Amino acid sequence: MKKYWAELLGTYILVFVGTGAIMINEISGGTVSHLGVGMSFGLVVMAMIYTIGDVSGAHINPAVTIAFAVAKRFPKNEIFPYISFQLIGAVLASASLYFIFPEATTMGETLPLNDNWIQSFTLELILTFILMFVILNVSTGAKEKGITAALAIGGVVAFEATFAGPICGASMNPARSIAPALFSGSLTHLWLYVVATILGAILAVYSCRLMQDEGCCYNC
Repeated sequence: MKKYWAELLGTYILVFVGTGAIMINEISGGTVSHLGVGMSFGLVVMAMIYTIGDVSGAHINPAVTIAFAVAKRFPKNEIFPYISFQLIGAVLASASLYFIFPEATTMGETLPLNDNWIQSFTLELILTFILMFVILNVSTGAKEKGITAALAIGGVVAFEATFAGPICGASMNPARSIAPALFSGSLTHLWLYVVATILGAILAVYSCRLMQDEGCCYNC
């Protein structure tokens, strides 16, 4: 159970810090800033990789867990418990923020700019592809751990959230989008943040196979 609890706590902290930064930025009149929000997401991911990478692999993202399984680095019978605990952690984080900041008008949910779901779907797919492509090439097996992985993956999350956040929210993580949407009631476009991110992560696996030895994507 240690790895499951690690995924729950890791995803809780990710959603609490990341979406909390969005909420505090709104409440404080922009004090955190958009750049600050992007850096918050990147830094918390980096911190979680250092903290729980050796325990659970620090997936903290259902799309990452599924992609590792597709790459045959992660046992398929572990997919459901990992994702379940990730979702529980994310929901608990949004619940915490909901009660801490009742005056907030946003829960940090991800929404397409001007309801342009095609644009956001495409962007989320590509963003998650890039993230998973980096993860596959810096991780060990199904574990994101160590200085290299933490810096690279945290950096990708930070720069993607910074430049793409204003258009699609730069989710790259179904759990990060599902939990805030449940508390804000913004469910119309939630599907795209689940489908696009999972597809993008899986596409990264096949891209890795094209450029690396087969062993890189299967057994390392």
